[in-house]
Amino acid sequence: MLSPLREHLRDTFWFAPVVAMAGVFVLWAAASAVDTALVEALQEAEAYDEVTELIGIVEDAKTIVTTISSAMMTFIGVVFSISLVAVQMASGQFSPRVVRIFIRSRITKATFSVFLATFLLSLLVLTSYDSGTDPRRVSTVPLVQSALTLLMVGLSLLLFVAYVNTTLRLMRVGHVVERITTESFRVLAKQPRYAGEVDALGEATAFLVHRGRAGLVRDVNVALLVRAARRQGVVLRLLPRIGDFVVPGTPVLAVHGGQASRRLAAAVSVGVERTFHQDVGFGLRQLADIGLRALSPAVNDPTTAVQSLDRITQLLAELAGRPLGTVHHRDRAGVVRLVQDVPGWTDLVDLGFTEIRGCAAGNPQVSRRMLAGLDDLLSLAPEDRREPLVRHRTLLVQLVERTAPEGADRAFALEADRQGIG
Repeated sequence: MLSPLREHLRDTFWFAPVVAMAGVFVLWAAASAVDTALVEALQEAEAYDEVTELIGIVEDAKTIVTTISSAMMTFIGVVFSISLVAVQMASGQFSPRVVRIFIRSRITKATFSVFLATFLLSLLVLTSYDSGTDPRRVSTVPLVQSALTLLMVGLSLLLFVAYVNTTLRLMRVGHVVERITTESFRVLAKQPRYAGEVDALGEATAFLVHRGRAGLVRDVNVALLVRAARRQGVVLRLLPRIGDFVVPGTPVLAVHGGQASRRLAAAVSVGVERTFHQDVGFGLRQLADIGLRALSPAVNDPTTAVQSLDRITQLLAELAGRPLGTVHHRDRAGVVRLVQDVPGWTDLVDLGFTEIRGCAAGNPQVSRRMLAGLDDLLSLAPEDRREPLVRHRTLLVQLVERTAPEGADRAFALEADRQGIG
């Protein structure tokens, strides 16, 4: 799995710009050294006419670099102010949790980083211009630096086009739910599969409690806990699920077979919001939120709810035949060292359908699509996993029968249709 540190950095917006500005400073220093070496070589060869020609070229480039330095920061402010308004509109239309798509977007971070790097480079290049014009006395002619600045401007323009395209796609529900689904499949691909029961762990010999701030369990440093449990000859059990809210003093790890360092509790990362890193149900949570908001009286957009149901059905279809249950993380010798509880099949089905089903009354498009999705899942799920699907189908039928006054309306709303209403 990705390390928690790398995953947390992806959820920040400051890391990439800071690295880019540090990198451009190093790049400017190297380009400055090249320019200085070039001038010194020409002066040693007494090629003063060539030096004079270079001075004329960079004087022309200085006007462009000065314009870039004065306009770039204004450009950055205007572009990202408009973008933040667009993101705010998307969060209001779909769900506040879609803002993290914008924050984690590589093209967004790359664009912002290159914009700031171009602005910083232009300022650094301006400091390299020599006020003198005597080819025998000038110490440097920032030719390479000026060319590098122009290349950065060209890269900024290309990234700006890509950034605008990405931001506009963020306003489209199809793209948003597709991104959520893709992230969910990535989590499933990294999630260890349930490998059957292990011997009873017995009574816990110690409990490690959370000492930090209150918040949601974001992820767990599995590798660290497995290594520590192997060294100390114990088995650890994660008590809260990923996504649970914990307060200071809440037991987060049970120790079986001995004692463990209290510092291991710090391997359980707590933050202000859930992430995709190890959270199997977070994608379904977001899709359900989008569907619920679409069915609210203020929005009244059942087609968006249908698109959410499409992806919910897709995720559950992938999980239908997948072993689910408590995950056992093993060390290199194959010994179980960390036991982690994850949502089961019934939990995930309830998460995907319960709230949207409750809002399906009066929306035949939603009830028809949900029935089609449940029928598809019933055909895919093993016999022992059909009970929650049958339960939701029965409750949906009962809801429609109670709320649709006319028989024809009830019959229409209870006809399975993968498009909702065509």
